[in-house]
Amino acid sequence: MSVFRRMRDITVANLNERLEQSQDPVKLIDQFLHSTREEIGEAERLYQQYASHTKQLQQQVNQATAMRNKREEQALLALKAGEDHLAKLALQEKIIHEEKLEQYSGLLETSQQSLFELESQLNELKMEYQTVYSKRQFYAARMESLRLQQRMNQRAGAYGGGDVPKMFGRLEDKMNDWELEAKSLSDLRRMGQEYAVQAGETVATVLEREMARLKEKLNNDGRKE
Repeated sequence: MSVFRRMRDITVANLNERLEQSQDPVKLIDQFLHSTREEIGEAERLYQQYASHTKQLQQQVNQATAMRNKREEQALLALKAGEDHLAKLALQEKIIHEEKLEQYSGLLETSQQSLFELESQLNELKMEYQTVYSKRQFYAARMESLRLQQRMNQRAGAYGGGDVPKMFGRLEDKMNDWELEAKSLSDLRRMGQEYAVQAGETVATVLEREMARLKEKLNNDGRKE
């Protein structure tokens, strides 16, 4: 595993830990995506540099191969012509190009392996970005649903139908009190009227009785004379 891959694993591990503690996961994911985009840009620039370097190494290998083959052909032609001295010179240059070919072939192989590894890591990084971005869209939708639900709950708490029965219940109690009070006053007035009638009847009876007593007294006085 490369250092680049280990760094990415640590970053993702930190993201998972921070997501569990975050009250705004979308904001945290956006920060992660921003950082990942920057890393993708750096990796792409590095990839382009590696690709350009690998291309240059390939050109050196191709050139060394061509020169080696050319000098060998020249050495054969010189031998056929009986020019041993020229054949030796051609073979000396062939050996030089063979050494160059060996050296640049090793560099090319290493560069190609690094380029392949970097391309694989870059693809993983892009895939990781897309995966987290998809999660970001999902969590953003969930957060929006939660926000709207909270607003709806707030409105329900302030104006919700749950208070309507309570409101009319209180009004019903108030009206019952008023009706009971009115009935009590009506009963009191009726009782007052009945008391007045009873009192009038009582006074009339007393007057009749007093009148009878006085008449009886007059009669008694008249008989005494």
